[in-house]
Amino acid sequence: MDWGYLMDVHILVTHTDFCLPNLECEFKNIGVNYSIDYIEDNANLVHAHQIKHSPSIFVDNKLVFRFQPTAVQLKAFFNLN
Repeated sequence: MDWGYLMDVHILVTHTDFCLPNLECEFKNIGVNYSIDYIEDNANLVHAHQIKHSPSIFVDNKLVFRFQPTAVQLKAFFNLN
């Protein structure tokens, strides 16, 4: 079973983050559902996790990437090798 379907995945980006289309493509390619949240709309989350860069990726409310992961890193994280 693909556990990525059961996880709550959020991509946290700025409204102007140019990497978002690429990240969305990578998530779709590996078959993991996600939602998009914006830094500008989530000041409490940004402050709580001391986020200074975009993108950040949360899985089940845990910050797992503070950068744009590669396709290989995403596959490894979600055990999709």
